[in-house]
Amino acid sequence: MITALSTALSASPSGGRCKYTGQSVRAVPIRVLTVGKKRSRGVQLLVDEYIDKLKNYCHVEDVQLRSNPRNARDPKAQVDDEDVAVVNLLKPDDWVVMLDENGKELSSELMAELVADAGNTVSSCHHAPIVSGNNFNRAIGSASRLSFCIGGPYGHGQQLRQRANLSIKLSSMVLNHQIALLVLMEQLYSQDLCPSCPAPRIYSNLMAYGCKMF
Repeated sequence: MITALSTALSASPSGGRCKYTGQSVRAVPIRVLTVGKKRSRGVQLLVDEYIDKLKNYCHVEDVQLRSNPRNARDPKAQVDDEDVAVVNLLKPDDWVVMLDENGKELSSELMAELVADAGNTVSSCHHAPIVSGNNFNRAIGSASRLSFCIGGPYGHGQQLRQRANLSIKLSSMVLNHQIALLVLMEQLYSQDLCPSCPAPRIYSNLMAYGCKMF
């Protein structure tokens, strides 16, 4: 069954209204997996605030994995170790969204449809080939969980790239991983699950917390 998200992505709409209000029939749990060093206090406060707000709509889990878990000197070995750690946390029926600089750039409306379709579709979920470029003609299965993966300093490994169902980028600009996490959390909250909320508040929130990113 081809989902509305697949059709919408193939058509590449601009400015069209999302067919969902942002509320899926079945509130699929969301997990955000991030690889990296310890977050700054300001970033962690904001992430915790978003999760506290999102829990009114669905279960959201924030999972942090330490970069370079075996202290490898070779970047490839580091990526491979991180790759194994991430893939081992994924369930067979997870619908996996990989955040990657070469992924498909989604509008807020299509991001909302992604979350809605994950809870609305009924076909079985298998390890389908990754969705990238203009090849979006595949269905989101009846996923038990929607997992977003943010990689470490050297990016994602081959196992995750093969396992991922969708590869997206949040911006045409290169984002610090902590910024990317906050942009993702904001999109999940203000667009996907709370469409009536005001425009993004990330930068005003950063100022409020005196957040230092680097």
